[in-house]
Amino acid sequence: MFGWLLWRLLRGNRGRLAVALVAVISGAAVISALLNLDFDIERKLAQEFRMLGPNLVVAPKGGMQSQDAGSTSATLMDEDSIQHAIAQTQSSDLIGAASYLYIVARVGGKPVVVAGTQISEARKLNPTWKLSGNSPENGCLVGQNVARELKLTPGDSVRITYLSRTITLPVDSLLDSGGAEDNQILADLTTVQQLAGANGKIEFEQLRVKGETSAIAAYASSLAASLPAYEVRPIPQVTEAEGNLLNRTKLLIVSMILLILALTALCVLATMAALAMERREDIGLMKTLGGSIGRILGLFLAEVGVLGAVGGLAGCIAGIALARWMGERVFGTSIAPSWEVFPLTIVLMIAVALAGVLPLRLLGRVKPAVILRGR
Repeated sequence: MFGWLLWRLLRGNRGRLAVALVAVISGAAVISALLNLDFDIERKLAQEFRMLGPNLVVAPKGGMQSQDAGSTSATLMDEDSIQHAIAQTQSSDLIGAASYLYIVARVGGKPVVVAGTQISEARKLNPTWKLSGNSPENGCLVGQNVARELKLTPGDSVRITYLSRTITLPVDSLLDSGGAEDNQILADLTTVQQLAGANGKIEFEQLRVKGETSAIAAYASSLAASLPAYEVRPIPQVTEAEGNLLNRTKLLIVSMILLILALTALCVLATMAALAMERREDIGLMKTLGGSIGRILGLFLAEVGVLGAVGGLAGCIAGIALARWMGERVFGTSIAPSWEVFPLTIVLMIAVALAGVLPLRLLGRVKPAVILRGR
């Protein structure tokens, strides 16, 4: 009997219930998309902030020479100690790490900054680098400004002289970085160490760690504990920007979800209030036949529960498409759906729909005799 009455209620007011159902589906679709975005936002922003380069540096205590200066600092660091510490501080958040050693050498009688590094790791830290030529192998990368001044092209050879040592390296590719590297020659770290007579020594280490500011600071603290002789610090311009943007974006998403829940609840509330007025006679008849107000409200609770569940499920399906569209428009890639969003959205929509029962509590004051007399 209960199921039959529920079915009659759902069919009897299809017009008004359709309005509430559309509101629930619309709210669920947007909330589902925002929740999928919230669960995936950290990974997406991490991909975007990778374009800014490294966000953590290991340097000798007391500071390091500017990269633009192009000369080695007075105190060099032991490469093996740093690599061992990084290997010990294992973390899935570490994207890449590159060691650097700078010297000012002479090429064709002109002073040129030569940077020794692990080129493959440096490219991980700087995905915006543009190379024109062959893939880096045993040669070097020549910054576009240096190549223009020395008239170098991929396939040429460059003779580098530092103090009394000279090496000749093939030019694998020209580098367009948009930064200081355009004025440098990048070569393999071991080669530059041998040229500088500083085997096993580096000037500083750059790392890229994904996550919020707190995660980066935690990794820095862990790494610093393994390197007490050196200074490990985040690059504030990058880490603070990344952390602040991530926190503000999550706050915006939560605020939008709460706003949409409130608006959806108001729409359902208005619809159920109108239904409550139309159902006064039905309520009066049910009470005359001995139905308790608790059982009657349970019937209406089941009605709005079905409304919320159906609307939440349909909205989740639409939300996946909306999340993909948002991801492609904002990040250039679709948002991966999170399956835990389905039960969470459906529960939220059922809770919102249950707010529509509030006006039906007034029906408890309905007097059957008054209703049956047509007043």
